[in-house]
Amino acid sequence: MNPLRWDVLLVGFVLALPVLALGLRGDFTAEDVALRLPWCLGAGWAAVAALHLATTPRTPARPRPRPAVRRPEPEPAPEEPVG
Repeated sequence: MNPLRWDVLLVGFVLALPVLALGLRGDFTAEDVALRLPWCLGAGWAAVAALHLATTPRTPARPRPRPAVRRPEPEPAPEEPVG
């Protein structure tokens, strides 16, 4: 899965909002914010991959071929004594 898909970027941005807010508030330095933002993109990618894996339906299994039904061979007729 491409890490630059729109859904991955959107989830990564949502996960980056607290990091950006802490940077704006002054709790994180610019270096801390820059180091943590790629982790937000990675976490977004992992979350979307897990969701995609969980929601994708399974491919239907091929039906197993039925074994050939062996019918019992009829018993040969008893031989009549010639006489």
